[in-house]
Amino acid sequence: MPASARALSAHQLRLTIAPATLGFSSTAELAGQPLPWIGQERAEAAARFGLAMQQPDYHLFVLGDVGSGRASLLHQAMLAEAARRPVPPDLCYLHDFDAPERPRALRLPAGQGRLLRQALADMGTRLEAEVPQHLANPAFLADAARVEQRWQAQENEALAALDAFALARQLRLVRNNGQMTITPLGPRGQPLSDAETRVLPPERRTAIARDEDALRAEIDRFAQAMHPLERERDAALAALRRAVVQPLVQQTLHGARQIAPQAARLAQWLDQVERALLDSIDLLEPYYGDNEADAEADRKDELDGLLAKCRVNLAVDNGGRSGAPVIVEDNPQQRSLMGSIDHGANADDAAPGPADVSAIHAGSLLRAHGGFILLHLQDLAAEEGLWPRVRRFLRSRRLQITDDAGGHGGGAGAPAGLQPEPVEVDVKIVLIGSVDEYYALQDSDPEAARRFRVKVDFADRFIATPATHRATAIFVAQCCVQRGLPHFGPEAVALLIEQSHREADDQGRQSARFAQAEALVIESAAMCRMRRPADATALVQAADVRAALAAQRLRHNQTEEELHQTLAEGECLISLHGAAVGQVNALSQIDLGDYRFGFPVRITARSFAGQEGLLNIDREVHMSGPIHDKGVLILHGYLTALFSHVAPLALNASIVFEQEYSGVEGDSASCAELYALLSSLSGLPLRQGIAVTGALNQHGEVLPVGGINEKIEGWFQACAAAGLDGTQGVLIPARNRRHLMLARPILDAVERGMFHVYTAEHVAEGIALLTGEASGMAGATEDLADTVLGRAEQTLRAYRRACQSAGHTRAGRAGRGRRRD
Repeated sequence: MPASARALSAHQLRLTIAPATLGFSSTAELAGQPLPWIGQERAEAAARFGLAMQQPDYHLFVLGDVGSGRASLLHQAMLAEAARRPVPPDLCYLHDFDAPERPRALRLPAGQGRLLRQALADMGTRLEAEVPQHLANPAFLADAARVEQRWQAQENEALAALDAFALARQLRLVRNNGQMTITPLGPRGQPLSDAETRVLPPERRTAIARDEDALRAEIDRFAQAMHPLERERDAALAALRRAVVQPLVQQTLHGARQIAPQAARLAQWLDQVERALLDSIDLLEPYYGDNEADAEADRKDELDGLLAKCRVNLAVDNGGRSGAPVIVEDNPQQRSLMGSIDHGANADDAAPGPADVSAIHAGSLLRAHGGFILLHLQDLAAEEGLWPRVRRFLRSRRLQITDDAGGHGGGAGAPAGLQPEPVEVDVKIVLIGSVDEYYALQDSDPEAARRFRVKVDFADRFIATPATHRATAIFVAQCCVQRGLPHFGPEAVALLIEQSHREADDQGRQSARFAQAEALVIESAAMCRMRRPADATALVQAADVRAALAAQRLRHNQTEEELHQTLAEGECLISLHGAAVGQVNALSQIDLGDYRFGFPVRITARSFAGQEGLLNIDREVHMSGPIHDKGVLILHGYLTALFSHVAPLALNASIVFEQEYSGVEGDSASCAELYALLSSLSGLPLRQGIAVTGALNQHGEVLPVGGINEKIEGWFQACAAAGLDGTQGVLIPARNRRHLMLARPILDAVERGMFHVYTAEHVAEGIALLTGEASGMAGATEDLADTVLGRAEQTLRAYRRACQSAGHTRAGRAGRGRRRD
């Protein structure tokens, strides 16, 4: 086993991309190249499989981090697949004259919905103009007059007989506005007034009353005889009018029938329209008569209502499309997703008015029929009651627009709700969510989860290759084109690629969060324009990218600067020089959500004789998390095994993060805690200029930790502020070497020998570096007495002797007491 840790050279601390290897002089050369799914080959294959699969329940669930390009890449793939699919049909809703509350749904080939809608609109306009002309035709008027004359002759003949019946009884019939009045006549045939009638002899008055009753009975028989004749007249006139208007109606509907001659449902509905129009011919003819203005207004209102029922509600118009629809629903609600029925408002009380077929509006699901729709699970869950409806739709693949989608409740006074005919919907749903949301759906709603059989899993980082570096350059080029930005030079793109490695914390991998890369492209271009405002052709240089990164840091690092001020002012106690027993500087990372940075923390350990073992003060006061507690327990297990030959250990030891008031989590300080404890036991001081990070396993191997770059840079910042003296550096796990993407100032300091980055694979190497003495751990060949482990063992044996001595003393005193009893 190596005796000490190894120092890294400057070129090992960061991956550097040579601009010449990118193969272009400006991203303008790459602007026309297609953008691949950079590093997302697995997700791309799954997406293409799912989008091409034309079977039910093969919807896609896309999971990945925000900013990974999951939505934009899926949208791009949806558009590509949609272009290969046929254009889906139009969807129309039609008034059902037999069941007005249940509008019919009709699908027509794309573009024919517009033709049908226009044909029915033209029909109404034409009928309003031409029906009165046909009914004013002299031939029709002559035929109608003959029908009227025949009926009038029959009526006159019956009236003459009725008059004769009255005169025979000295009575006269007077007809006024359809009403008949009976008047008695005198001896000379003159009408008698009421006064004259009252002075007649009783016998005469009785005879007049008897004759009037007989005349009234005859009038009733006359009315009964005339009613059938009137009905025959009206039927004859209606038949005559129908015979005149029907060819016109059929002619106006002929074009609509030819739009989709094979559509039986359309033909049936047009038959309904024809019957409704022929049954209401009077509404197509202007009114002439008493109260003409009011009656004419009523007629027009009724006619408008009739023609509205004959119109076509083109709910989904796919005319003009060249492929299947692709819809991105960014604001899914009941109305926007499932469709709605809008009600008119009453001007007096603003209450919902009655709805007709024109009030039906298709939602995104209906408009996406035959194609694709992209949704976010979080948005669906945010709208109360929406996810259950989506779940039912997934089960049945049928959708019915209901009034509740428009938000109208029931109750007294509510308008009668329409119940449009349900329609089959063939749509591919692309649902975007996080990893947690995906597995939560699997657990909470397995039935719905089974509908999403295609899992499209976006990686948060990917293995870097020359191909991914070039693809990243193409991404930059397309950003410049889409946003009208100046193009980038190869040095700037190289720095952008290096930054993607930095975000992934890996020299061999890039970050897949291209939203951050796009933001950096935009901000770097802004820096370029500020540097060269008058030069529209200036390329973005590496200096612009560095300026953008510095500006980003400045916008977020106020907390970091305030903490480092506490170091400079001596408020936070950190030793940067010399050596101290039982004290070590550890590296920690602080994550603010939108910004993370490293900051040193002092760990101290004290040990003395006792029986309580290792005490983690942070755990005792509930300021440490479970992962940190696990690390301390592993440390305790390793320590016990390390000194198993001295067992039982007679040890009391305490470890604490000094000046830590917000809690501790993570196991990356377990190596530093071990070093502090071994220093306390051995009495050997630890170098304070070397800060430590690394996790420990039960075999003493040093495990990699996260946030390694921020941790090192935080310690370097503290050392640089106090002045580098060539003794300072960091001790990190050897397995973290590939994760190093350190800032340029650290590379320069390492190159000059003013700062050092050491790596260790085993804690033996770390304790040797920090103490300057041999570790004495397994595999060592030196004399154990002068090693760290040997000195610690001497202390532990002294502790055990002290405890044994104290135990004998207590036992002796207890014995004397018992003897006195």
